Amino acid sequence: MSDRIVSERIVPERVALVTGSTSGIGAAVARRLARDGYTVALHGRRPEEMVAPMLAGLPRASYHRVDLADPAEAARLVPGVIARHGRLDTLVNNAGETSVVPHADLKAATPALWHRMMDVNLIAPWLLIAEAEAALRKSAEQGRPASIVNIGSHAGYRPKGASIPYATAKAALHHVTRLLALTLAPAIRVNCVAPGLVDTPMSAGWEASYALWNSRAPMRRSARPEDIADLVAALTANDYVTGEIVIADGGLNLT
Repeated sequence: MSDRIVSERIVPERVALVTGSTSGIGAAVARRLARDGYTVALHGRRPEEMVAPMLAGLPRASYHRVDLADPAEAARLVPGVIARHGRLDTLVNNAGETSVVPHADLKAATPALWHRMMDVNLIAPWLLIAEAEAALRKSAEQGRPASIVNIGSHAGYRPKGASIPYATAKAALHHVTRLLALTLAPAIRVNCVAPGLVDTPMSAGWEASYALWNSRAPMRRSARPEDIADLVAALTANDYVTGEIVIADGGLNLT
Protein backbone atom coordinates (compact mmCIF):
# COMPACT_ATOMS: atom_id res chain seq x y z
CA MET A 1 0.00 0.00 0.00
CA SER A 2 1.44 3.38 -0.99
CA ASP A 3 0.86 6.91 0.24
CA ARG A 4 0.48 10.19 -1.64
CA ILE A 5 2.36 13.32 -0.63
CA VAL A 6 0.30 16.52 -0.86
CA SER A 7 2.06 19.78 0.06
CA GLU A 8 4.60 17.81 2.12
CA ARG A 9 1.80 16.11 4.04
CA ILE A 10 1.54 12.31 3.76
CA VAL A 11 -1.98 11.29 2.75
CA PRO A 12 -2.75 7.56 3.02
CA GLU A 13 -4.15 6.06 -0.14
CA ARG A 14 -7.88 5.46 0.30
CA VAL A 15 -9.30 2.21 -1.01
CA ALA A 16 -12.75 1.66 -2.51
CA LEU A 17 -14.35 -1.68 -3.29
CA VAL A 18 -16.90 -1.43 -6.11
CA THR A 19 -18.88 -4.59 -6.74
CA GLY A 20 -20.09 -5.46 -10.21
CA SER A 21 -17.49 -3.10 -11.62
CA THR A 22 -16.39 -4.70 -14.88
CA SER A 23 -19.06 -2.94 -16.98
CA GLY A 24 -21.94 -0.48 -16.85
CA ILE A 25 -22.54 1.62 -13.73
CA GLY A 26 -19.91 -0.19 -11.68
CA ALA A 27 -17.15 0.41 -14.23
CA ALA A 28 -18.07 4.11 -14.43
CA VAL A 29 -18.01 4.37 -10.63
CA ALA A 30 -14.63 2.64 -10.42
CA ARG A 31 -13.11 4.97 -13.01
CA ARG A 32 -14.58 8.04 -11.33
CA LEU A 33 -13.33 7.10 -7.86
CA ALA A 34 -9.91 6.35 -9.33
CA ARG A 35 -9.87 9.87 -10.79
CA ASP A 36 -10.75 11.14 -7.32
CA GLY A 37 -7.62 9.48 -5.95
CA TYR A 38 -8.92 6.15 -4.72
CA THR A 39 -7.20 2.85 -5.17
CA VAL A 40 -10.03 0.73 -6.57
CA ALA A 41 -10.74 -2.94 -5.96
CA LEU A 42 -12.79 -4.21 -8.88
CA HIS A 43 -15.19 -7.11 -8.55
CA GLY A 44 -17.02 -9.32 -11.00
CA ARG A 45 -17.48 -12.85 -12.29
CA ARG A 46 -15.50 -12.55 -15.53
CA PRO A 47 -12.13 -14.26 -16.05
CA GLU A 48 -9.27 -11.94 -15.12
CA GLU A 49 -7.92 -11.78 -18.67
CA MET A 50 -11.18 -10.11 -19.74
CA VAL A 51 -10.69 -7.40 -17.12
CA ALA A 52 -7.00 -6.80 -17.85
CA PRO A 53 -7.58 -3.79 -20.15
CA MET A 54 -9.61 -2.02 -17.48
CA LEU A 55 -7.05 -2.83 -14.78
CA ALA A 56 -4.31 -1.40 -16.96
CA GLY A 57 -6.06 1.98 -16.93
CA LEU A 58 -6.53 2.13 -13.16
CA PRO A 59 -3.31 2.63 -11.18
CA ARG A 60 -2.88 0.21 -8.25
CA ALA A 61 -6.27 -1.43 -8.93
CA SER A 62 -6.95 -5.08 -8.20
CA TYR A 63 -9.57 -7.53 -9.45
CA HIS A 64 -11.49 -10.02 -7.32
CA ARG A 65 -13.55 -12.71 -9.03
CA VAL A 66 -16.38 -13.73 -6.70
CA ASP A 67 -19.96 -14.97 -7.17
CA LEU A 68 -21.95 -12.94 -4.66
CA ALA A 69 -24.94 -15.28 -4.93
CA ASP A 70 -22.86 -17.83 -3.00
CA PRO A 71 -22.59 -16.68 0.65
CA ALA A 72 -19.34 -18.59 1.14
CA GLU A 73 -17.76 -16.80 -1.81
CA ALA A 74 -19.24 -13.44 -0.81
CA ALA A 75 -17.66 -13.81 2.63
CA ARG A 76 -14.15 -13.90 1.16
CA LEU A 77 -14.42 -10.76 -1.00
CA VAL A 78 -13.77 -8.09 1.63
CA PRO A 79 -10.96 -10.02 3.38
CA GLY A 80 -9.34 -10.49 -0.03
CA VAL A 81 -9.44 -6.76 -0.72
CA ILE A 82 -7.99 -5.93 2.69
CA ALA A 83 -5.26 -8.56 2.27
CA ARG A 84 -4.31 -6.95 -1.04
CA HIS A 85 -4.57 -3.26 -0.13
CA GLY A 86 -4.31 -3.16 3.65
CA ARG A 87 -7.43 -1.14 4.29
CA LEU A 88 -10.94 -0.27 3.11
CA ASP A 89 -12.50 3.20 3.20
CA THR A 90 -15.45 3.00 0.81
CA LEU A 91 -17.78 0.19 -0.21
CA VAL A 92 -20.03 0.60 -3.25
CA ASN A 93 -22.62 -2.17 -3.46
CA ASN A 94 -23.37 -1.98 -7.16
CA ALA A 95 -23.58 -5.65 -8.19
CA GLY A 96 -27.13 -6.67 -8.95
CA GLU A 97 -29.27 -8.81 -11.15
CA THR A 98 -32.70 -8.46 -12.68
CA SER A 99 -35.21 -10.67 -14.45
CA VAL A 100 -38.03 -9.46 -16.67
CA VAL A 101 -41.35 -10.92 -15.51
CA PRO A 102 -44.73 -9.24 -16.18
CA HIS A 103 -46.13 -8.04 -12.88
CA ALA A 104 -49.52 -9.62 -13.60
CA ASP A 105 -48.00 -13.07 -14.18
CA LEU A 106 -47.85 -14.09 -10.54
CA LYS A 107 -46.92 -17.71 -11.14
CA ALA A 108 -43.91 -16.67 -13.19
CA ALA A 109 -42.46 -15.07 -10.07
CA THR A 110 -41.39 -18.43 -8.71
CA PRO A 111 -39.80 -19.06 -5.32
CA ALA A 112 -36.51 -19.65 -7.13
CA LEU A 113 -36.73 -16.21 -8.74
CA TRP A 114 -37.60 -14.58 -5.42
CA HIS A 115 -34.61 -16.24 -3.76
CA ARG A 116 -32.25 -15.22 -6.58
CA MET A 117 -33.36 -11.58 -6.54
CA MET A 118 -33.08 -11.38 -2.77
CA ASP A 119 -29.75 -13.23 -2.62
CA VAL A 120 -28.00 -11.00 -5.15
CA ASN A 121 -29.70 -7.63 -4.63
CA LEU A 122 -30.21 -7.60 -0.86
CA ILE A 123 -28.47 -10.35 1.08
CA ALA A 124 -25.12 -10.06 -0.71
CA PRO A 125 -24.81 -6.32 0.03
CA TRP A 126 -25.74 -7.04 3.64
CA LEU A 127 -23.04 -9.71 3.94
CA LEU A 128 -20.42 -7.40 2.44
CA ILE A 129 -21.33 -4.56 4.79
CA ALA A 130 -21.08 -6.92 7.78
CA GLU A 131 -17.66 -8.12 6.61
CA ALA A 132 -16.47 -4.57 5.90
CA GLU A 133 -17.66 -2.93 9.13
CA ALA A 134 -14.46 -3.41 11.13
CA ALA A 135 -12.21 -2.08 8.35
CA LEU A 136 -14.51 0.87 7.71
CA ARG A 137 -14.54 1.76 11.40
CA LYS A 138 -10.75 1.62 11.41
CA SER A 139 -10.70 3.98 8.44
CA ALA A 140 -12.88 6.43 10.37
CA GLU A 141 -10.27 6.58 13.14
CA GLN A 142 -8.15 8.70 10.79
CA GLY A 143 -10.63 11.56 11.04
CA ARG A 144 -13.09 11.05 8.17
CA PRO A 145 -16.15 8.83 8.34
CA ALA A 146 -16.04 5.84 6.03
CA SER A 147 -18.66 5.53 3.31
CA ILE A 148 -21.05 2.91 1.99
CA VAL A 149 -23.08 3.65 -1.14
CA ASN A 150 -25.70 1.12 -2.18
CA ILE A 151 -27.09 1.11 -5.71
CA GLY A 152 -30.84 0.75 -5.45
CA SER A 153 -33.42 1.39 -8.14
CA HIS A 154 -36.22 3.68 -9.26
CA ALA A 155 -38.22 0.41 -9.14
CA GLY A 156 -37.75 0.29 -5.38
CA TYR A 157 -39.33 3.73 -5.05
CA ARG A 158 -42.30 3.45 -7.42
CA PRO A 159 -44.47 0.37 -8.17
CA LYS A 160 -42.53 -0.30 -11.38
CA GLY A 161 -39.64 -2.45 -12.51
CA ALA A 162 -38.60 -5.50 -14.48
CA SER A 163 -40.28 -7.81 -11.99
CA ILE A 164 -41.97 -7.60 -8.60
CA PRO A 165 -39.24 -9.69 -6.89
CA TYR A 166 -36.54 -7.37 -8.26
CA ALA A 167 -38.40 -4.20 -7.27
CA THR A 168 -39.09 -5.59 -3.80
CA ALA A 169 -35.45 -6.51 -3.25
CA LYS A 170 -34.35 -2.99 -4.19
CA ALA A 171 -37.01 -1.41 -1.95
CA ALA A 172 -35.67 -3.52 0.90
CA LEU A 173 -32.13 -2.34 0.11
CA HIS A 174 -33.35 1.26 0.36
CA HIS A 175 -34.74 0.62 3.83
CA VAL A 176 -31.62 -1.26 4.91
CA THR A 177 -29.67 1.84 3.87
CA ARG A 178 -31.67 3.99 6.27
CA LEU A 179 -31.49 1.47 9.10
CA LEU A 180 -27.73 1.09 8.77
CA ALA A 181 -27.22 4.85 8.51
CA LEU A 182 -28.66 5.06 12.03
CA THR A 183 -26.84 1.99 13.28
CA LEU A 184 -23.34 2.71 11.96
CA ALA A 185 -23.14 6.49 12.46
CA PRO A 186 -21.06 8.50 13.01
CA ALA A 187 -18.13 6.33 11.95
CA ILE A 188 -19.72 5.03 8.76
CA ARG A 189 -22.10 6.90 6.49
CA VAL A 190 -24.58 4.86 4.43
CA ASN A 191 -26.37 6.27 1.38
CA CYS A 192 -28.08 4.95 -1.72
CA VAL A 193 -28.40 6.01 -5.35
CA ALA A 194 -31.57 4.74 -7.01
CA PRO A 195 -31.24 4.97 -10.81
CA GLY A 196 -34.01 4.70 -13.33
CA LEU A 197 -33.17 3.52 -16.82
CA VAL A 198 -29.41 3.56 -17.48
CA ASP A 199 -27.64 2.83 -20.76
CA THR A 200 -25.94 -0.44 -19.77
CA PRO A 201 -25.81 -3.98 -21.16
CA MET A 202 -28.54 -4.91 -18.66
CA SER A 203 -31.02 -2.57 -20.39
CA ALA A 204 -30.35 -3.78 -23.93
CA GLY A 205 -33.61 -4.50 -25.72
CA TRP A 206 -35.82 -2.51 -23.34
CA GLU A 207 -37.37 -0.44 -26.12
CA ALA A 208 -40.55 0.34 -24.19
CA SER A 209 -38.54 1.71 -21.28
CA TYR A 210 -36.45 3.90 -23.56
CA ALA A 211 -39.61 5.22 -25.20
CA LEU A 212 -41.03 6.06 -21.78
CA TRP A 213 -37.94 7.94 -20.59
CA ASN A 214 -37.48 9.75 -23.88
CA SER A 215 -41.07 10.99 -23.89
CA ARG A 216 -42.13 11.43 -20.23
CA ALA A 217 -39.04 12.06 -18.11
CA PRO A 218 -38.42 15.80 -17.76
CA MET A 219 -34.81 15.26 -18.90
CA ARG A 220 -36.09 13.35 -21.98
CA ARG A 221 -33.44 10.67 -21.85
CA SER A 222 -32.12 7.72 -19.94
CA ALA A 223 -29.07 8.06 -17.72
CA ARG A 224 -25.51 7.43 -18.76
CA PRO A 225 -23.42 5.34 -16.34
CA GLU A 226 -21.32 8.43 -15.74
CA ASP A 227 -24.39 10.30 -14.44
CA ILE A 228 -24.76 7.71 -11.69
CA ALA A 229 -21.02 7.62 -11.02
CA ASP A 230 -21.06 11.38 -10.40
CA LEU A 231 -23.67 10.93 -7.67
CA VAL A 232 -21.79 8.06 -6.05
CA ALA A 233 -18.61 10.17 -6.05
CA ALA A 234 -20.47 13.12 -4.50
CA LEU A 235 -21.91 10.98 -1.71
CA THR A 236 -18.50 9.44 -1.11
CA ALA A 237 -16.80 12.83 -0.90
CA ASN A 238 -19.32 14.48 1.43
CA ASP A 239 -18.52 13.66 5.05
CA TYR A 240 -21.91 14.76 6.43
CA VAL A 241 -24.73 13.25 4.38
CA THR A 242 -26.09 9.88 5.49
CA GLY A 243 -29.31 7.88 5.17
CA GLU A 244 -30.27 9.41 1.84
CA ILE A 245 -31.91 7.63 -1.11
CA VAL A 246 -31.06 9.76 -4.14
CA ILE A 247 -33.50 9.10 -6.98
CA ALA A 248 -31.69 9.46 -10.32
CA ASP A 249 -34.35 8.90 -12.96
CA GLY A 250 -34.26 12.15 -14.91
CA GLY A 251 -37.34 13.33 -13.02
CA LEU A 252 -39.65 10.52 -14.19
CA ASN A 253 -40.82 10.03 -10.59
CA LEU A 254 -42.37 13.52 -10.78
CA THR A 255 -44.81 12.49 -13.48
